[in-house]
Amino acid sequence: MLVTRPAHQAAALVAGILAAGGHPIPFPVLEILDVEDMEPLHNMIARLDTFDLAVFVSSNAVHRVMPLITKAEVLPAQLQFAVVGKGSARALQEYGIRESIVPSSRSDSEALLELDAFRQMQGKRVVIFRGDTGRELLGETLTQRGAVVEYVACYRRVRPQTDLAALLASQANEIHAVIVTSSEGLRNLCDMAGGHHRSWLERTPLFVSHERIATAARELGIVSVILTASGDEGLLHGLLDYFGAAPGCQN
Repeated sequence: MLVTRPAHQAAALVAGILAAGGHPIPFPVLEILDVEDMEPLHNMIARLDTFDLAVFVSSNAVHRVMPLITKAEVLPAQLQFAVVGKGSARALQEYGIRESIVPSSRSDSEALLELDAFRQMQGKRVVIFRGDTGRELLGETLTQRGAVVEYVACYRRVRPQTDLAALLASQANEIHAVIVTSSEGLRNLCDMAGGHHRSWLERTPLFVSHERIATAARELGIVSVILTASGDEGLLHGLLDYFGAAPGCQN
């Protein structure tokens, strides 16, 4: 099973596949790096006491920002925290933030915006910590609801300079599934596969944990797309359902 999560986020999923009898092959298609200009992020942290709500779009955002907040010893008492998914909520807990606003169903901006806490936003000052690119839905909707919103990039995503063709040349027949956890990662994977291995990718079962990624995969011509519940647990359950409770030699 080809696990394409960033290297620093893949350990739990790899361990789960191993425990279930599968053979994971880590192959990151995204690398998470610091932004090239850290000054805007440091300036934002210095102004946190002017905000009512800090939103983290991912666990990557949490782990890039919270160490800086801790180091600066600035944690305004009035500041509320919100995250898009439970994984990010657990990441916040590592820094002592026990209470955060988090959707209980899906892990996306739409689910966050459906919460009662985000209905009345008139006059609220909100900072959104995110990567160097991303969807504008969250900020635009909060602005429409009366909030004053600022974005700040706290990390950047790049495509690793690794050779997927070499891996597939030696192991393609032994890989029975591909796991992708972001639309950007999916695009990177397709680019890295190139034309020569595109047919392999299109016919290999692809496991994704969000409908948006599944839609993108189908648009890219991937035939077998398996949508699972969110998070590592959801992906593992999806793999077990597909391959059976004892994957054994499945790779």
